[in-house]
Amino acid sequence: MKYMLLMNYGSGPGANPITEWAPEDIKASWAHMGAIQEELTARGELVGAEGLTGPEAAKVVTHDGVGAPVVTDGPFPESKEFLAGYWLIDVESEERAVEIAARTSAAPGPGGKPSAREIQVRPVMSGPDMEL
Repeated sequence: MKYMLLMNYGSGPGANPITEWAPEDIKASWAHMGAIQEELTARGELVGAEGLTGPEAAKVVTHDGVGAPVVTDGPFPESKEFLAGYWLIDVESEERAVEIAARTSAAPGPGGKPSAREIQVRPVMSGPDMEL
């Protein structure tokens, strides 16, 4: 079953911007995440993964089907949380998806303390048997 792990930035004890972290803390966090990603790849569970730019580069598009679409900068700058990236995984069970999310949430943050970032675990809908 496929799940998307949505990694939010701005939640948990490690919420301060990564640009404010010490270089060794950044390296430790990336090493932790890289090790999980390597394991998922080796087990054939990783379908895809990407990090996203910050909200300063995001656009919000709305369209009513008439005329030109409306394109604005977004999300709003006062938003303290945003989607930082995702992993798309294909695992045997929801329990395995939650296990991976928990390990990801515990990536080291400033001072080596677990960042406790919020990770959303969302099943991917597929085919005619999908539940709506």
